[in-house]
Amino acid sequence: MPYTSRPDRGIRINKQGNLRKFLRRLYERFVKIRGRPREIALGFALGLFIGMSPTMGIQMPIAVFFAAIFQWSKISAAVGVWITNPFTAPFIYGLTYVVGARLLGLKASLTLPNNFSWDLLKELIANAPLIFGALAAGGIIIGLPLAVAGYFLSYGAVNKYQQKVKDQIAARKALLVHTKEKVKQKIHTKRMKP
Repeated sequence: MPYTSRPDRGIRINKQGNLRKFLRRLYERFVKIRGRPREIALGFALGLFIGMSPTMGIQMPIAVFFAAIFQWSKISAAVGVWITNPFTAPFIYGLTYVVGARLLGLKASLTLPNNFSWDLLKELIANAPLIFGALAAGGIIIGLPLAVAGYFLSYGAVNKYQQKVKDQIAARKALLVHTKEKVKQKIHTKRMKP
């Protein structure tokens, strides 16, 4: 892209390039996780599903625990949980609350006033089971299709990478066998010459 005199445009391009590089490295590390593609994909799907649950702070131990029980990839389960992080949590939990509240028929959504008071804290504590229920129901509704999509996408990516590595190994083996045969022929022809 040509240089522009606007300094903010150059910074924006640089940030996009850094984000793209970061995402590429993240993808490359993910597809290099050891294991069978199915186990890795199932672990990732489990992590995505648990990432939608209202258990932020303990999602990773929960995902790793269940991945260990099912003998799926614990690393990919931990990676999947990171869909909920400090940057995405407000959006994810807001969406899961709205979906869950509608599913459970809660008519009034929780609105937070500008000033914090003890009465507000008491109301939040009194409504905590309803809020948690709405978050859990919304998390299940959103988490299931997300986990299914995550399974197929991660399975395809890991399988493609592992097949590429197998093909490279097979090509190197064939080259090695070919080279070995050439060396044997040269040795044989040198021995035959008087």
